[in-house]
Amino acid sequence: MTRNKGKRLNQYISDYVVFDLETTGIRPDVDEIIEISAIRVRGHKAAAEYSTLVNPGIHIPASATAVNHITDEMVKDAPKIEDVLGGFLEFIGDDILVGHNIHSFDLNFVFDASMRVFGTEVGNDYIDTLFMARQCLPELSHHKLSDVANYFQISTAGAHRALNDCIMNQSCYEALGKILEQRKKDQPEVLCPKCGAEMVKRNGRFGIFYGCSDFPRCNGTRKI
Repeated sequence: MTRNKGKRLNQYISDYVVFDLETTGIRPDVDEIIEISAIRVRGHKAAAEYSTLVNPGIHIPASATAVNHITDEMVKDAPKIEDVLGGFLEFIGDDILVGHNIHSFDLNFVFDASMRVFGTEVGNDYIDTLFMARQCLPELSHHKLSDVANYFQISTAGAHRALNDCIMNQSCYEALGKILEQRKKDQPEVLCPKCGAEMVKRNGRFGIFYGCSDFPRCNGTRKI
């Protein structure tokens, strides 16, 4: 499926919705959402929450339960995705979405579910804190959400449950955003010649170069 998702942004903003999913696996074509949570943020502060377990209609593999601790028993009386997706989409509205690794994971699940249930695309622009963390914290060897949280001394209690990860990620985004804003002050913005998105420094086979922040959708590059 070709997903006509919104544009991936690299910004520090005050109003947004941070969201996170738990699923039965990593493949949107065969796996299902089992928990979906979101926090609406206004003026950098949490203003409202949306959170629910979801009955996937299939067995939750032990490998998934080992990560998120969600069991078949916990979701047996939960609503199906058809019954909760509309409420989630209404909650996010047209807001910019924030999440960790949502570019290649969470948004794909939400996009495919919306197409399946309603026949409509989810076109919200979004900010992926995984890309932000790689840009702002190059000294880290890994950039999982827990790695970023530990760097900023943010609690990781309850990690891999959707609402807890939303709370954690909002704090991480606010901390990363301050670093990003300072870097933009210290260094003039460089825009991609192909799509106009901000370019960021990357390490390649032949040294450091500018790469489009909307990679892999745009592969624009420029020499330093």
